[in-house]
Amino acid sequence: MSLLTRLLALSLLISVSGAKFSGRPGVNYGQLGNNLPSPSDSVNLIKSLNAKRVKLYDANPKILTALNSTDITVSVMVPNELLVNISKSETLSDDWIRSNILPFYPTTKIRYLLVGNEILSSTDSELKASLVPAMRKIQRSLKSLGVKKVKVGTSLAVDVLKTSFPPSSGEFKEDISGLVMKPMLQFLNRTKSFLFVDVYPYFAWVQDPTHMDLDYALFESTNVTVTDPVTNLTYHNLFDQMIDAFVFAMKRIGYPDVRIWVAETGWPNNGDYDQIGANIYNAATYNRNVVKKLAAEPPVGTPARPGKVLPSFVFALYNENQKTGPGTERHFGLLHPNGTQVYGIDLSGKTTEYGGELPAPENNEVYKGKIWCVVAKGANWTQLGEALSYACSQGNNTCDPIQPGGSCHKPDLAVLHASYAFSSYWAQFRKSGGTCSFNGLATQTIKDPSYGRCEFPSVTL
Repeated sequence: MSLLTRLLALSLLISVSGAKFSGRPGVNYGQLGNNLPSPSDSVNLIKSLNAKRVKLYDANPKILTALNSTDITVSVMVPNELLVNISKSETLSDDWIRSNILPFYPTTKIRYLLVGNEILSSTDSELKASLVPAMRKIQRSLKSLGVKKVKVGTSLAVDVLKTSFPPSSGEFKEDISGLVMKPMLQFLNRTKSFLFVDVYPYFAWVQDPTHMDLDYALFESTNVTVTDPVTNLTYHNLFDQMIDAFVFAMKRIGYPDVRIWVAETGWPNNGDYDQIGANIYNAATYNRNVVKKLAAEPPVGTPARPGKVLPSFVFALYNENQKTGPGTERHFGLLHPNGTQVYGIDLSGKTTEYGGELPAPENNEVYKGKIWCVVAKGANWTQLGEALSYACSQGNNTCDPIQPGGSCHKPDLAVLHASYAFSSYWAQFRKSGGTCSFNGLATQTIKDPSYGRCEFPSVTL
């Protein structure tokens, strides 16, 4: 082989490697909505965002079929509820790969297989103990069935860390550090896979918005920096700080070189009245800035790993109306369910100027008025009775006013009774973690639902 041929081969290898581990973000494709576009329409919408990667929370055959023969690389997931059984059975593991991977591979570019989602945030000790054995079983099944290009991993939330500030103090929680994280990192290191982590500066900022600068969380800060007193590394944004806490946590237990993949990151475009900072302006600012950082060429990396590529998936493709929990959970989408963009976004990182004004943020400070918790529009009537019973069974005299003879008793108006119960429950328990959710049956309002002598309890932030 001539010198020129060798140089050409080397340059091709470098370019292929660079493409394979590009920092250009992909997108998380969640499906918890009853009004979402079809898989084939969704694939076209993914392409319209210039995403080259997509992550699924299952191995949905219709979506994998729609992704067939595209240039989009795919991450699929083994559902949490299968992990314990798969960890004990190579046969079950083989069957899962035969049913969910082999019918689509290699024409659908499945490249990553995540074994469960945020398993280590669970309180189920058997589930946590089954994680690494299940990962090993899945890896063996892929190998024995001739699937060669798929990396196995699992996604972790930041709550696996015992400490994360300053970043150099990053340390995994004691109950998982030796028993789970060390064998997991050994597996990831041996198979040249990634530590997949979910990184949300929004949730870190919202815990202490008074003392943490919003611009620092949005990559917008020009005068706020954080210097780690141990390493003297200087941080210009919260995202890098959170990533490097994982870097140092891995280093602490002997695995300083395992690569990190950002499995989820994003910012909510809307939320409940008690959820500060969840708005279109902040969501657009964060996601545009994180794309700019991650897609940069040459790669920027983080202070602890300068110049290293950080592959990633932005959360999420759609606003998903069937997700439970606070309002933000249903408002992380880059797209509305009708396929229109919530705000202009280009995941290639090539768009530097976006046209159109973003709506000014109106909730970057705590809401000052009263808030009530009432029955949500379209709530399931069958489930409403159970939720009302639950709310009334909690606390002291929660539902006395809607009992016979009470000032709010209206036996023919079940929705009114449920709204009172929800408001009363939330007013009593919000400070100790109670939410205005009731599995999606409730919503917050700033319009006082009180009437006549019936006064609904309220929350003031």
